[in-house]
Amino acid sequence: MHYHQLGKTGLRVSELCLGTMTFGRGFHNIGVLGQKQADELVRAALDAGIDFFDTADVYSTGQSEEMLGKALKTAGVKRESVVIATKVRGAMSPEANEGTGDVNNLGLSRKHVAEACDASLRRLGVDYLDLYQIHGFDPRTPLEETLEALNDLVRRGKVLYIGCSNLPVRHIAKALAISQHRGWAAFVSLQAYYSLVARDLEHELLPLCREEGLGVLPWSPLSGGYLSGKYRHGKPEVGRRNEFDFPPVSPQAAETLVALEAVAQERDATMARVALAWLRQQPGVTSVIVGARSMEQLRDNLESADLELSADEMERLAAATQPRKLYPQWMMEFQAGGPRPRS
Repeated sequence: MHYHQLGKTGLRVSELCLGTMTFGRGFHNIGVLGQKQADELVRAALDAGIDFFDTADVYSTGQSEEMLGKALKTAGVKRESVVIATKVRGAMSPEANEGTGDVNNLGLSRKHVAEACDASLRRLGVDYLDLYQIHGFDPRTPLEETLEALNDLVRRGKVLYIGCSNLPVRHIAKALAISQHRGWAAFVSLQAYYSLVARDLEHELLPLCREEGLGVLPWSPLSGGYLSGKYRHGKPEVGRRNEFDFPPVSPQAAETLVALEAVAQERDATMARVALAWLRQQPGVTSVIVGARSMEQLRDNLESADLELSADEMERLAAATQPRKLYPQWMMEFQAGGPRPRS
């Protein structure tokens, strides 16, 4: 297992991160695991060299955080030897989600951020969070209010670093400027949807992160299991992606699976392992968040850390889903002496 700096910080994290969305019962049919299974997955991840664990308060309404905390204690690891990341924004009660009561138990207000952080600390059974991430944009709360609340948590020692997830590029750029102007703690990472068949991140978000030194943490690197090949046309399997068709994939995804299968056969590896290796080798990617419902899935994902693809293999895999250059990207490249843009 290799370890990378998280953005411009001195914190190092494993190049694979164990995501715990599957821990607990609920959350869109994704949360399916009990404590014993969670304990086994966490132990296997630790044995493989993973020191980075990601969760969120909204995953099975706090169950994921509780189970991760218990699993780490069961494994007997020292608190300082692991990096724990969680998130805040989602509704933490049915009433808050429906707007019928408990209306402040969601969003990114100073009140909810402060209270949600304390609740996450209790559930995880720790005194501080290594990385606290906002789980999206809250149109009802001024960005300055959220950033100041996060800075207060850092100042008080409850949080070491802050990050964001699912934000558009304009909000990240604005947040970085506000934090710099105010002398507040700034985002050090972006957790975003990125995979071989979902490459929208390459238009603006990935270039911003590279320029500003933010670590990139891809979620759903197999696009909801699509890149494992289980849900190809004609396959009889019925699983989570058939029932919950999320997240979306590129229109050229089926074509990519053909190339992915070919490379996997040549390397005597699974399609999932090759897809994770492709993502792990993308410039700017810090740690790929892998999740699992079974030990078999996790072990296969872990083996991707040892698979190095050649430049030719990387290009073959990426050819079908190469994003079309958007304006002003093509103009910037043209002005820099690049090829004439095609209509």
